[in-house]
Amino acid sequence: MIDYEAAKKVLALLNHKHLTLGAVESLTGGLFSSTICSVPGASSVFKGSLVTYAASEKVSLLGIDPKLIEDKGVVSKEVAREMASRGKTVLNVDVAVSFTGNAGPTKEEGQAPVGRVHMALAINDDVYDFEEDILLPRNEMREECVNRMILKIIEKI
Repeated sequence: MIDYEAAKKVLALLNHKHLTLGAVESLTGGLFSSTICSVPGASSVFKGSLVTYAASEKVSLLGIDPKLIEDKGVVSKEVAREMASRGKTVLNVDVAVSFTGNAGPTKEEGQAPVGRVHMALAINDDVYDFEEDILLPRNEMREECVNRMILKIIEKI
């Protein structure tokens, strides 16, 4: 279940600090952005998002090096960090978040296990990454990722 009170808190905090927010989502498929936009007044902070579900969109929209995806895997801290960092630039925001992971139901050869999530948070010149193993049904996993990222923003701002 989405923690809308925490979403309100993060928006109030960002607004107080005069920081803008953007998102690059893969695993969460726009759920973070939808959650933030459900809070009245979100437009004072939230500038936009990209849903780059396919690796090809991470390359074409964000300019992520396809070799990085090939070498590290699309579900990796390196790709999550690039998604957040490049998202910050592309969306022209102070704070950008990213999500990539394997919600299952299967694990492909050489890929991340089911439940593995990599998230990143780019704030000014810093990029923080978080690896999580979240073994929940697909949509509950997505909600948990959003909730955890909202708490990370509050912690790091």
